[in-house]
Amino acid sequence: MAKIETEKPNGEEEVHERCPVEEVALVVPETDDPSLPVMTFRAWFLGLISCTLLIFLNTFFTYRTQPLTISAILMQISVLPIGKFMARTLPNKEYTVFGWRFSLNPGPFNMKEHVIITIFANCGVSFGGGDAYSIGAITVMKAYYKQSFSFLCGLFIVLTTQLIGYGWAGVLRRYLVDPVEMWWPSNLAQVSLFRALHEKEPKTKSLTRMQFFLIALGASFLYYTLPGYLFPILTFFSWVCWIWPHSITAQQIGSGYHGLGVGALTLDWAGISAYHGSPLVTPFSSIVNVGIGFVMFIYIIVPICYWKYNTFDARKFPIFSNQLFTHSGHKYDTTKILTPQYELNIHAYESYSKLYLSPLFALSIGSGFARFTATLTHVALFHGRDILGQSRSAMKNVKDDIHTKLMRSYKTVPEWWFLVVLFGSMALSFLMSFVWKEEVQLRWWGMLFAFALACIVTLPIGIIQATTNQQPGYDIIAQFIIGYVLPGKPIANLLFKIYGRISTIHALSFLSDLKLGVYMKIPPRCMYTAQLVGTLVAGTVNLAVAWWMLDSIENICDVEALHPESPWTCPKYRVTFDASVIWGLIGPKRLFGPGGLYRNLVWLFLIGAVLPVPVWVLSKIYPQNKWIPLINIPVITYGFAGMPPATPTNIASWLITGTIFNYFVFRYHKRWWQKYNYVLSAALDAGTAFMGVLLFFALQNEGKHLKWWGTEIDHCPLASCPTSPGIAVEGCPVFK
Repeated sequence: MAKIETEKPNGEEEVHERCPVEEVALVVPETDDPSLPVMTFRAWFLGLISCTLLIFLNTFFTYRTQPLTISAILMQISVLPIGKFMARTLPNKEYTVFGWRFSLNPGPFNMKEHVIITIFANCGVSFGGGDAYSIGAITVMKAYYKQSFSFLCGLFIVLTTQLIGYGWAGVLRRYLVDPVEMWWPSNLAQVSLFRALHEKEPKTKSLTRMQFFLIALGASFLYYTLPGYLFPILTFFSWVCWIWPHSITAQQIGSGYHGLGVGALTLDWAGISAYHGSPLVTPFSSIVNVGIGFVMFIYIIVPICYWKYNTFDARKFPIFSNQLFTHSGHKYDTTKILTPQYELNIHAYESYSKLYLSPLFALSIGSGFARFTATLTHVALFHGRDILGQSRSAMKNVKDDIHTKLMRSYKTVPEWWFLVVLFGSMALSFLMSFVWKEEVQLRWWGMLFAFALACIVTLPIGIIQATTNQQPGYDIIAQFIIGYVLPGKPIANLLFKIYGRISTIHALSFLSDLKLGVYMKIPPRCMYTAQLVGTLVAGTVNLAVAWWMLDSIENICDVEALHPESPWTCPKYRVTFDASVIWGLIGPKRLFGPGGLYRNLVWLFLIGAVLPVPVWVLSKIYPQNKWIPLINIPVITYGFAGMPPATPTNIASWLITGTIFNYFVFRYHKRWWQKYNYVLSAALDAGTAFMGVLLFFALQNEGKHLKWWGTEIDHCPLASCPTSPGIAVEGCPVFK
């Protein structure tokens, strides 16, 4: 444990412990004031308003062609002047209700109230933003499969998946929150912003964090008018296509939207942070690992498979697309192979066409196989002994840091509180599988299987996210498994995914907030209440908004039937639908089993399991080389995760930005990095979100769209063309 010696007024030296994680020690305050009120009327009022507003906006925007996730930072900033106004104007008289005494105005608006409001707001982001998977399942059921089911059934799906995740979070606190090594890097941006908003800094020649934040916020706000409305080509700046406007190969290589994105850039913060989060809050070691995987995949593996070996008949299809295809290179029409019960019509499938994928899509699926087994092996080798030791001692000997010691001033949350939520939600899930068995297709034993899968993988994935800020997914594995068990049932496949995988995502989101509570010294029981209530409110509003949009917007998500300028194309949910077809309707046996076109990708399960072993062996042989344990195979495979809908340009720009700030700035301008790095990340998020909301409601929602060269994204029309001889696709040349 790092220590700093300071001198007392009487000349004695006082030893002050520091957190051994340098980034945490530089950003997180190591003091606490237990007397500050937390769950005040102001916190409840502003927290519930923030949660409701964010869930509405995020659900609304997630259906757009260019989806926008509005982070909790938007509300984190907005509520500060409102909270201070309430502190000045509300009466400070005490009231008594059922023996409970409280005041509407217990004093100045403080940082802990502000944190609790942000915890409420985070629930609005978790449901409606990047983690809106349960709504994704409901959208696919209603918009793509045209299935009819009740609002109550949908509410069961949304709330139980989230609450099960909350239960897992409570059980895993001892492993993923209490240890000092589990530092959750993404929280440091929020901590830095809280301090910038509340702490008074001594006057110096340099800008205070608050001044810097306001300047960066204003610049980000104004700049987003360019990629967001006036000059959208900045989102995908593909200059290669301008030089070779008639070359398919050049456009396949250079397109930022439909190709490999070589030389392409995104000058749009929303594009940089869209899929891997803010690169400014990601440790450089993690950025290096992601970069290694990205370069290997995009610049070596995909080109070899496509141009040299024509793997999986790759040239019949675009090199990068989230669409499904027939053997002739045309888009796959799933309505031709569906029964009225939303199951596979085997005879129709055999007479129509086998299912084909774009080469990058197929290889991305294969990477998911390797990522799953690599995660289990990596955590077993590098963290297995610690996990076993912690289990045996119930964490009695865990290394406490200064933050954990300060939290001992507050009552802990008994584990049985979380177990009640966990098992209660499981019981409701079983009930749903009996009451709506035809609609959900997943029986009680399938639910039990999903819970077991989540139980196995949440801990190893949580360890990786808590230390690297990257979350290796296993969506593909969950759907692969149930696809073998229940072939031809796409709805069952969707439901198994959200209970077996998405409950894990929600658990990790809750765990991240619990660590934020430790950093900001929030009483654990206050955190429990805020997260539980916020979950119930956000889930209900989330489903209500989605249900309204699905019923009110004609042809929502139907690209073929929509007006060409309609923003409601649902790219996120298109990938969810594709996955339900691949793993549920068609089934992994037909695609990846014996005789399947993609059968060789299954070997990546074994390869992924073996790859972490030599890294671990080298770390034992050469313990003096501290960089060897930083080689993280699951994170390396994460370099090509999420594509599609993520594009290579999204990831490449993320890598470049992260390297600039977390290597060069951190190394050569550490004092600047300590003071401003996380504040800058928060300002970029907030400015982009503010302008995105303003542009939509002021201009785009009114149909006021600009039309000129700079509004045509990518300028690479040939990038999505096939190059195999004889394949005829509209708008593309036919090779002989």
